[in-house]
Amino acid sequence: MPVLAFGGIGPLEIGLIALVLVLIFGVTRVADIGGALGRSIREFRRELKEGQEEEKGAKTEGKGEEEKKPQESERTSSPEH
Repeated sequence: MPVLAFGGIGPLEIGLIALVLVLIFGVTRVADIGGALGRSIREFRRELKEGQEEEKGAKTEGKGEEEKKPQESERTSSPEH
């Protein structure tokens, strides 16, 4: 009997797993679990995208502040006499 690796799972094995899940939990419970899993994945992707956008915004704001800081220090370090 060959050992199945993760890449060795085909449509027949997936169908068999789905059938066992339906027999154990019932159709409505499996549908509820699938819906909850789908919502969780969508929420995770949305949060990941928002985090990336915030990170990009922070980088561009940080660059602008870095450019301003030397100009401000030049103004304060120059003698006003």
